[in-house]
Amino acid sequence: MGYVQSYRDLDVYKLAKTLSANIFELTKRFPKEETYSLTDQVRRSSRSVGAQIAEAWGKRRYEKHFISKLTDADGEQQETQHWIETARDCSYLADEDAVTLIEKYTQLGKMIGSMINKYTSFCGKRN
Repeated sequence: MGYVQSYRDLDVYKLAKTLSANIFELTKRFPKEETYSLTDQVRRSSRSVGAQIAEAWGKRRYEKHFISKLTDADGEQQETQHWIETARDCSYLADEDAVTLIEKYTQLGKMIGSMINKYTSFCGKRN
């Protein structure tokens, strides 16, 4: 693995961005009456994961801020899982799509957790 120069180089960020795009495409099929509720909620939380990872990267000089932002990212991915389950329960998502997304978000959560546990690899003084 080469040196990471930007949050865009992080596999965890790339996965978050891909999943957010997947959520966007799948929610296009949600009923119109969900536009300002479930559709907005799941899109917002899925997009927030990558944004929180990007913010964590920007604050990595400060361990507590880095961990806090990654904790927020983990909370957003868990919220997204909740909305995926809600969409499945409402029959807006097929079981297979919901299961696949939840598995991928679980993997994303593990990656975020690993970054939190290995914060010293990311944090510290930079020139």
